[in-house]
Amino acid sequence: MCIFTKKRSRMQCLKYVSFFLLAIVMVGCDSMSAYFNNEKTINDETTVFYIHSDDDLETVTQNLIDQKIIDDEDAFQAIIDYKEFNSEKLGAGKYEIEPGTEYKNIVNGFTRNRLGNGNKEVEVQVTFNNCQDIKEVAGKVSKQIEMDSAEFVNYLMSDSILKKYGFSPEKIGALFLPNTYRMYWDTDHIDFLNYMAKEFKSFWNPERMELLRNKKVFSGQSDVVTLASIVYKEQDKYPEEWKTIAGLYINRLKKGMKLQSDPTFRFCWGDELDGVERLLNVHKEIDCPYNTYIYTGLPPGPICIPPSSVVDAVLRAENNSYLFMCAKPDGDGLHNFAKSLSQHNNNAAKFQRWISQQQRANR
Repeated sequence: MCIFTKKRSRMQCLKYVSFFLLAIVMVGCDSMSAYFNNEKTINDETTVFYIHSDDDLETVTQNLIDQKIIDDEDAFQAIIDYKEFNSEKLGAGKYEIEPGTEYKNIVNGFTRNRLGNGNKEVEVQVTFNNCQDIKEVAGKVSKQIEMDSAEFVNYLMSDSILKKYGFSPEKIGALFLPNTYRMYWDTDHIDFLNYMAKEFKSFWNPERMELLRNKKVFSGQSDVVTLASIVYKEQDKYPEEWKTIAGLYINRLKKGMKLQSDPTFRFCWGDELDGVERLLNVHKEIDCPYNTYIYTGLPPGPICIPPSSVVDAVLRAENNSYLFMCAKPDGDGLHNFAKSLSQHNNNAAKFQRWISQQQRANR
């Protein structure tokens, strides 16, 4: 502050103020120069760049240098200073940086907006198919977004979350519908679960809920998914059989018959039967609540995470009179269906003769 005194004229005071303003201008000169000089990236092709949720601005700057996206740290820092940019304004996520992008546009793109995303953050495709359980879902998804798989499973299986969504630990797999989804890379375990819950609610629209209510053998959506998981494990090659198999199992449920599905007792054995070509009766005797050769009704929950198209096939199951199924002798993966035990035994005998012939031919 310049204070007038008898010994300090107004002109002298103005000189002091001018020197002070000049100093301020000189300090900011480098920042302004860098901002208006249009410094550009040195990458010669579009480069994918990730900002992790715990990255600070210093880390991001160093990563830009290491990935050979920028080569003038001082110019980049000058723009950061000019824009008063800091770590709190960073938007974590995936970015695609085009060749020759101006430094100031990089900073603008990294800036978190009111939605919590970086201005130029791009979405990623997240796909999970052919999963046995939620651990496999978590493992696949965690390779595609920032979510930690163990943290997700622990969170999902906590009592509060199971209660919130109305699932038991055995049935929670029914919440997940295999598909390809678009979301931001920095999605964490909480946001991913919220996303899946919204997709579940969207899938179970009024039309599907009406179909569910018309199937008296099901108590809820998870029962439909459980049967769909059995249907899919019985037939994952020919979708045209899904509705027929679903109708067969629904007939058994209505009659109070055991489902006697091979995939259910295989589920009980885990990976111990992997590579075993010929299953024996002793394998079917394993005492496990999922073994439908021992226990009547549906298993406690899904034996895999089935595609939504199989769930739809169960909801629109074929109205047939079949009670039995057996693989066709030609080994193509299709089945013969039967309404009576005698007809089924005949089909089974044909299949066994074909198996024996194949074994003799391979000796």
